[in-house]
Order: sequence, then C-alpha cells, then structure tokens
Amino acid sequence: MRFALALKSDALALDFPTNSLPNRAVAAYLGMAIGDALGATVEFLTPREIVAQYGEHRDIVGGGWLRLRKGRVTDDTEMSLALGRSILSSGGVNADAAAEAFSAWMRTKPVDIGNTVRRGIRHYRQTGEPEVPLHEYDAGNGACMRTLPIALYTLGADVATIAAAHRAQAYVTHHNLVSDAGTLAVIQMVQVGLRGGTWQELRDLTKALVAADERYAFDRRRMENPSGYIVDTLHAVFQALFATDSFETALIDVVNRGGDADTTGAILGMIAGAFYGLEAIPKRWLAALEKDTALECQEQALALIAAAPY
Repeated sequence: MRFALALKSDALALDFPTNSLPNRAVAAYLGMAIGDALGATVEFLTPREIVAQYGEHRDIVGGGWLRLRKGRVTDDTEMSLALGRSILSSGGVNADAAAEAFSAWMRTKPVDIGNTVRRGIRHYRQTGEPEVPLHEYDAGNGACMRTLPIALYTLGADVATIAAAHRAQAYVTHHNLVSDAGTLAVIQMVQVGLRGGTWQELRDLTKALVAADERYAFDRRRMENPSGYIVDTLHAVFQALFATDSFETALIDVVNRGGDADTTGAILGMIAGAFYGLEAIPKRWLAALEKDTALECQEQALALIAAAPY
C-alpha cells in the first residue's frame, strides 16, 4: 500500500476522503490519543467522584492525579508512538527494536509508567533479552494499550502473522495468554474498522473471544471503575462500544466509568476511530490535543499503512 503523507509542518491535514483507509487510520491514531487525554483527567476516580467533580466528564481539560497540561497524553500514546517508530526504523515488527524503543522512552522520565512495563524494560536492560518469562499475573492492559501500530502495519496479514507481531512487542513487558487473547481481538477489531467493516463483524470478534475464554463474557451490568486487568478493561470497552452509536458517546461513556480511564479511553478510541472515521471525532477534542502529539499520530498512521507489506 502506498499513500502520500499529508502531514504539514504546522497543521493537521484532515481532508482524507470519507471511508478511505488513510481517513480511518488517522482517525484510529487520533482517537487513541484523544481517549488517552480525555480519560487521564478522571483516571482512578470512581463514577460517583467523577459526578461530584465534573458532572459528566466531556472535555479535554488536563489535570487529574498526574496534573497534566490540557491536551497532554500519557504512556498509552507515548508507548504506541515509540513502537511505531521502531517498526518504521527497523523495517518491520522486531522484538529487539521494540524493546530498545521502550527503553529509550523510559529514559525520558515519562509522566506515567506501569509497574509491569517498568519491570519488563529493566529485564531487557539487564539481560539483553526482549522477552519476559511467561507469568500468570502479567495479564494487565499495558501491551494492549500500545498495540495500534501492530494493527496498522499488519493490515491484510493472516491471523498467525498478526499474532506473532503482537507477541514480539507484547512480550517485552507482558507475557500472558489472557492478555494475548484480548489484545489480538482488539487488533482485529481495529482492522475491521480500517477495512470499513460492519457492526456485526465487531460483535462476532467479541463472541469468538468469549467462546475461547469465558472470562471475557460481558452483559449489560455496567462495568464501573475498571482495573488495569485486561479482562476488566475490555469489559468496559466492549460495553461502551456496543451501548452507543457514535465516537463521542462511546468515549464519554467509557471514561465516565472511572478506574483506568486513560487506557479504556485509548483502546476504545482506536477501535471507534477506525470504525467511525475522522468525521465523527469532535472538533473540540482535536483542537484540545497537543499539536505535536496530533501531528506525530497522523504522520505515523500514514507511514505505517504505507509501509504495510501484506
């Protein structure tokens, strides 16, 4: 696939044809960053605390426990961009390149970093091995939150190839079969959106995930205050996605559940961005996102689909 990069030095170029792959790829990346920035404000709050402080949290305002600037993103977006750079610079998905990129990112003293991620990067630095051992307690959402570059770069590949690419980056920090299953489903859901697929295809992927692992089963009982456990995270994401009918309502729904809201926002943002497209993203959210972050998201989205070999 070859597309001319539409990046401009000082502004986003958002005039991609409706329903085109560049449109949906850029929407997925910007959607992830917006979900991250929106959710970070209310991360670790309960729904009741969110209501008390914000009523309904609808705007990117910064703050939160990290005291972020308005429009600032967290590790979800930063690690995704680091992974994307490693894919583009090394010519493919490479565990060593991903591990080195994550290590370089950690040296920047990021505003937020998970314990499992920190431990995995330290393991790489100490041993030179870009893979942590299989661990039953590493079923966090840290590999899933940064998986968008894999979804973009492996578009058109078979499931085995996609799964191998996922493992190459995930196992730097998260080596867990439950996490693998949930993350692969998210990658496939993003790719349904990128291809202009249907609502039913998204539902079928969640049904297949539940059939393979009943822990992922979800119903109408609202998952509130979701933890960083991948199952809790995806319960909230799937419920919000299927209970709403737009990018905006889905993101507002999921971040107002509180808990690990920057990550539920980021994961839902990448799926819903790909599915609904750029036109569905509120202009007030695009305007609030830090310019440098928004520009790099657009540039990387276009570069990854252009480089995809499948």
